[in-house]
Amino acid sequence: MTISHRRLGAGEHKVIVLHDWFGTTAGWGPFLDYLDRTSFGYAMLDYRGYGDRVDVPGDFTLDEIAADVLALADELGWDRFSLVGHSMGAKAAQLVLALAPERVRKLAGVTPVPAARYPLEGEADELFHAAPQNPVARRMILDLVTGQRANAVWLDRMVARSTATSRVDAFAAYLEEWTGQDYTEKLTGLTLPVKVFVGEHDLALTPELMRDTWLQLFPQAELEVLPAAGHYPQYETPVHFATALESFLRA
Repeated sequence: MTISHRRLGAGEHKVIVLHDWFGTTAGWGPFLDYLDRTSFGYAMLDYRGYGDRVDVPGDFTLDEIAADVLALADELGWDRFSLVGHSMGAKAAQLVLALAPERVRKLAGVTPVPAARYPLEGEADELFHAAPQNPVARRMILDLVTGQRANAVWLDRMVARSTATSRVDAFAAYLEEWTGQDYTEKLTGLTLPVKVFVGEHDLALTPELMRDTWLQLFPQAELEVLPAAGHYPQYETPVHFATALESFLRA
């Protein structure tokens, strides 16, 4: 069965791109317009229960995402590829790496969830668990992770897109996955080029958290703090982010 996906570019360096909890393959904003389609070939897939695959059945787990990524790579004939994962997608990308380390050239985590458990406590736990059913909670989360700097037009548009392109049961199930799973043992000792991009205004996935998680797990990793951005650099600073990402992939 062919896995629905989107392609950009036809370059030699193949890259699979994984979206965040709120996103889909259509949720990368103007950033996509500034990618080098001559040097790189990008493939993006929606998760089960999201976007073009909203009706695809599943248990809505990170294991399913990782299996679908590898199946898509096989369909495309990509023996080797780099991975770019945004937020929850970065945790899924780490699982792909754990399952098939010999196939992954480079790994880029964009405002990324760590491989370890990411427990939510108190008001944060209540807010995130309300989000599947409550658009107001989704808006509050988006406002938080962008440093309470985004205008109402963007926040409302992101909430509307998220609620229209994801199933409630899938959205809820993936929350339990990206907060509850721990892949650190599967990744310990793996060496490959890794770069972590984090927005200076992200109030949740901060540079300090990246140093305590990603850079501990991957000692060879680089950390770049993106100025004037929060959790969504693909919208907030698309030209700068596209340039920084491809500079890492190209090196």
